[in-house]
Amino acid sequence: MRAPRTERGRLALVLVLAAAVAVFTATVPLLRGWFDLRVYYGTVHTWIHHGGRIYDYRVPGTTYGFTYPPFAALSMLPMAFVGLGTAIALALLLNLAAAAFVLWILAGRELRVHGWFGWALAACALALLEPVRDTVSFGQVNLLLLALVLTDAWLLSTGRGRWAGAAIGLAAAVKLTPALFIGLLLLARRWRAAALATAVAGAATAVAAWAAPDASRFYWTHALWDTSRVGRLDYVSNQSLQGILARLAAPDAPSRAAWALAVVLVLAVWGRRTRRALRAGDWQAAFALTGLAACLVSPITWVHHLVWLLPSFAVLLRGRRLRIAAALYAVLCSSVVWLWFDDASGIDGFLGSNTYTWITLGLLLGLPAGQSKGERQRLSHSASATAAPTLAPAAPASTTLTGPAASRAAAGAVLGNGPARDTAGRSAGSEPTGVTRPAAANPQSSSERASS
Repeated sequence: MRAPRTERGRLALVLVLAAAVAVFTATVPLLRGWFDLRVYYGTVHTWIHHGGRIYDYRVPGTTYGFTYPPFAALSMLPMAFVGLGTAIALALLLNLAAAAFVLWILAGRELRVHGWFGWALAACALALLEPVRDTVSFGQVNLLLLALVLTDAWLLSTGRGRWAGAAIGLAAAVKLTPALFIGLLLLARRWRAAALATAVAGAATAVAAWAAPDASRFYWTHALWDTSRVGRLDYVSNQSLQGILARLAAPDAPSRAAWALAVVLVLAVWGRRTRRALRAGDWQAAFALTGLAACLVSPITWVHHLVWLLPSFAVLLRGRRLRIAAALYAVLCSSVVWLWFDDASGIDGFLGSNTYTWITLGLLLGLPAGQSKGERQRLSHSASATAAPTLAPAAPASTTLTGPAASRAAAGAVLGNGPARDTAGRSAGSEPTGVTRPAAANPQSSSERASS
């Protein structure tokens, strides 16, 4: 199907798509009632105004409370001085800004080619993706953390590597999952960036320990190791390796040895494939593979955590795997795993309830990674010739780069932003979180776990 050629036709198409997205979002998956944001808000409000302890707070009517490192609570302190409605509005704006930034990093050049029409279509497509819409509706931080990590990727891609690593360190201090990207920097022998990321994460953690010593001691010695604080491991939203094992073993606890072995195997595959990508200068694939591995090895990976799969879609589009990308995108929009909300037993339960994990694992094993610069250049030219998205431009074939120029050009392949440029050039009340929303009949609207 060809896109409309007139501005009026394009505007009509965008309005129709936006309306369809709005109707789908408001009726099919239901909304999450900003549950996780209520956890954040109630935690910092009780901590600051009522002398409560960070990890003692529970959302009224539930057993769920704060599960992030203390620095995350410290970074959310501004919410203690605004009303809940204001906090919700700010969270929504931040998530929208983060989503726009992620789109710019992953597909900015192609979107610029198509102007406002391309951006509008991409926004509609992104809004349908279940991890994205859940992140926004829960009031989660996943898109913000992804934007932080991709900031460092952008710094590397444009030759501004002096401060690369700082954003990854900050993200790792807020939530542990992004810490695997420090491992990526080590694999890439980006020693300065890895050291900076570690230093920033350590400094942020130290500041939190100074500001909330008791909470820090409790988190690092107890809360971190108690996954029951986060939610049930066998809950269908847990799309990690541990989630698969927990559903297989339910109602018993999953084997820790089996999980540890699975983690080691995944990390081995990640390390091998990532090193291959790095040897070929394929930074885009290296970042994508790291996001996939982080989702798999984390004890709990809720569906909304899977925004870390977005860089993999950029790699698929770059590699001209359009049918695969479209099929995976459709599944990730479908909320299919919730069909096994009540019962994940049997072969159909094993296969269906873990659908998103199978997608993540399949991408880790089969994502086109480690292509040579020449191969990426040919794919880029082919994509340009057919007006398909191109996310990994390379230097012209007739140009031979050596020395620092070659290093900057190679860094330019991080996330497809082209060759690197030269470095020269709520009101307070008796109930902090208000009245929580009752659980809906549809299990997809149920908040069956704590914020994570």
